[in-house]
Amino acid sequence: MKPFLRQQLARYADRQGELEFLLSREDIMKDMEQFLKLSREHTDVAAVAGRWSRYQQREGDLAGAQEMRADPDMAEMAEEEIASATAELAQLEAELQRMLLPKDPDDQRPAFVEIRAGTGGDESALFAADLARMYTRYCDSIGLKTEIMSESQSELGGYKEVVLRIEGSTQTGSGSCGAYGMLKFESGGHRVQRVPATETQGRIHTSACTIAVLAEQDEVEAAKINPSDLRIDTYRASGAGGQHINKTDSAVRITHIPTGIVAECQDGRSQHSNKAQALKVLTARIHEKERSERAAKDAAERKSLVGSGDRSDRIRTYNYPQGRLTDHRINLTLYKLDRAMEGDLGDVVDALQAYEAAQQLAALENNLG
Repeated sequence: MKPFLRQQLARYADRQGELEFLLSREDIMKDMEQFLKLSREHTDVAAVAGRWSRYQQREGDLAGAQEMRADPDMAEMAEEEIASATAELAQLEAELQRMLLPKDPDDQRPAFVEIRAGTGGDESALFAADLARMYTRYCDSIGLKTEIMSESQSELGGYKEVVLRIEGSTQTGSGSCGAYGMLKFESGGHRVQRVPATETQGRIHTSACTIAVLAEQDEVEAAKINPSDLRIDTYRASGAGGQHINKTDSAVRITHIPTGIVAECQDGRSQHSNKAQALKVLTARIHEKERSERAAKDAAERKSLVGSGDRSDRIRTYNYPQGRLTDHRINLTLYKLDRAMEGDLGDVVDALQAYEAAQQLAALENNLG
């Protein structure tokens, strides 16, 4: 294990002792807010310190077994212990590295996935529908719940724009992860190369969609928005081709005047529910704008190709003639496009998360160095 990791882990062990002392003090126990804050920290710190203690124990076991190997009577038993300790130490080191990485506080939150048709006309809208189906099936496969928040359909059955809300959590190699943590690296430009259904001469066309993944914020964040900064418009909800869904002005569009950010919803049963849903999306978009500005500043200090989430960037190509999916940020190419479009995205998501973890670990080492 690298020395900088040992230094960090030793600090966790020291901090665990400090927290146990603080939590035993009467004045802290009487201050419920402070007590809960320290208790939460203690839970996180104790988890790391416990795995570090086990790592040190197995290091001792390994050293003892290597000494025993010189004794002919103990050599066979020593070899078994060496193999066992070496394997567990590798596993523990990987776990500890993940536990030391900075946690994104939004990772456990529900997510909004906004898919917009771009260049390519009707073919782009059809591709947007394919992407919505792909994400819905992927989320179903890992236990996340998906619902359509709003949609604008095209004449051929695709989407000019569709917003999905995804909630729940799933288990990963580093523990439980929410919808946003699983999907946040999907933001950006998605390009498709295929022969459109409307193409009579068999020519391959290229079209594109943009995707934005936003973390849903809680009501406390929504309450921070000044009502005087909002313009709320109501209008009649409509479906594909302009047909009226109902005869009342139940659809809601909210504009955040200082930033110009807009959110709308027309799929709810009432104006009240549409307003509440639109406000959730608006809050998420404002939060994402602030997050992107922070990421731009961080990028000047540490280049992170995966975490930028710039919608103008072409992040992935779906090439149907070759059956190929390529993620350009990490140079990952998989020849399983048919399975990916059916929701088999695990290899892609795992690779993106592993890449980001490696970037964070390198940054941690540089900062400590």
